[in-house]
Amino acid sequence: MSRTSATTNAARNAVVELLRVSPVADDLATRFAAAGHRLYLVGGSVRDAMLGRLGNDLDFTTDARPPEIMKIITGWADAIWDTGIAFGTVGAAKHGAQCEITTFRSDAYDRVSRNPEVRFGDSIEADLVRRDFTVNAMAIDLSTKQFIDPHNGLDALANRLLDTPATPQESFADDPLRMLRAARFVSQLGFTCAPRVIAALHDMAGEIERITAERVQAELSKLICGAHARLGVELLVDSGLAAHVLPEVPAMRLEIDEHHQHKDVYEHSLVVLDQAIALEQDGPDLVLRLAALLHDIGKPDTRRHVPGGGVSFHHHEVVGAKLVRKRLRALRYSKEITEDVSRLVFLHLRFHGYGKGEWTDSAVRRYVTDGAELLPRLHKLVRADCTTRNRRKASALQRTYDGLEERIARIAADEDLARVRPDLDGNEIMRLLDIPPGPLVGKAWSFLKELRLDQGPLEYDDAVAALLSWARAQGLGAAGQGETGEPDEVAGTGGEDQPG
Repeated sequence: MSRTSATTNAARNAVVELLRVSPVADDLATRFAAAGHRLYLVGGSVRDAMLGRLGNDLDFTTDARPPEIMKIITGWADAIWDTGIAFGTVGAAKHGAQCEITTFRSDAYDRVSRNPEVRFGDSIEADLVRRDFTVNAMAIDLSTKQFIDPHNGLDALANRLLDTPATPQESFADDPLRMLRAARFVSQLGFTCAPRVIAALHDMAGEIERITAERVQAELSKLICGAHARLGVELLVDSGLAAHVLPEVPAMRLEIDEHHQHKDVYEHSLVVLDQAIALEQDGPDLVLRLAALLHDIGKPDTRRHVPGGGVSFHHHEVVGAKLVRKRLRALRYSKEITEDVSRLVFLHLRFHGYGKGEWTDSAVRRYVTDGAELLPRLHKLVRADCTTRNRRKASALQRTYDGLEERIARIAADEDLARVRPDLDGNEIMRLLDIPPGPLVGKAWSFLKELRLDQGPLEYDDAVAALLSWARAQGLGAAGQGETGEPDEVAGTGGEDQPG
């Protein structure tokens, strides 16, 4: 078949990449050939090779059955794992390469779940037609270094187009997760979907309900961390998939942003996502990106029209934090990710009370303490949230935040802002007040922490004097005894908050 110069170059790139890993691929192919079997580099590995981005994860397919694969690689591989052997896949590690070797498949789906009835096939052509997209339905025969491309994947790759080997309706009915994978590949590769794929996504979006939350979460995370995350999110929303997996995002489309500078809150959130990504320094940050996309999801529930025109969204950060927590839990995100994203959403408006620097040092300390380990991400989120088209206003906001960061650095140079703790620890509190461990220690510890936030570090004698003054106000004697002489167990913040 004829090829454009772009596809010819892609094929050449694949050969170059293949030669780069040939010590593993060729050696493995030789072993399979000696056992009377064929071995092919397949799927995403071929696609990535042609894009010049092949990594150390290599996918192979073969006519050999799993027991034969095990025999062939035993003694050759540095390590072998068989967790996928029921599906025809054997894993192996060799010289730093991670290899997955799968027997030809020609599965059948019940179209109720996404679980196939595993059937082994006898030809590479039958194996390729069952794959999700044509760009993933190419193979390289390792014995001849020839491309096998029955579904014109090379042309699709050259045109940066996602299409399916079978009809999209058949493909998505077999495995609805492929719809999310389409959005994920758009995000990762910057591709566009073929018109017939777009139409099938619209018609079949509801089928995604067949997929478990864990698998949805895995695809969504890869999408959010893609190089073109905004494109992936837009496809999710425009296709109707987001209404089933992340409904709070399309719900923002009809809400007008209070700055009146954007079409709606949804568009504003996409801009914030783009700007947050631009601020990343060490690769994709899932927590930051989720927070950027979801920071305003509380606005639809808090929208109020104000007299004289305009709209308000009072406390949308509070509502948004609750919605984030609920959604991420439903998607089975870890507790750490859920709480971090929710906390960032809750804090993202705090800076706007800073004005032109009117905050006291106490307020700055509280900002740092509340941000805690999330403070670097909070800095990025707040800066990304400045999306006004008024350059003068945008510059002023950025300068103001520069000023806040300078104040944080200045105060941090004099105080341990990274870990604000009381000037007296729990053991010292118990000694000075002559009280046993219990809730009262926690209450005293919390008082001293608040004092530390308000006034900064205190000299030891000043901290002791403040503690004793507080104790007297609580009705405690000099030795921490109440009027009855028994230890006072006043309920406070709880012993779990106290150190030591």
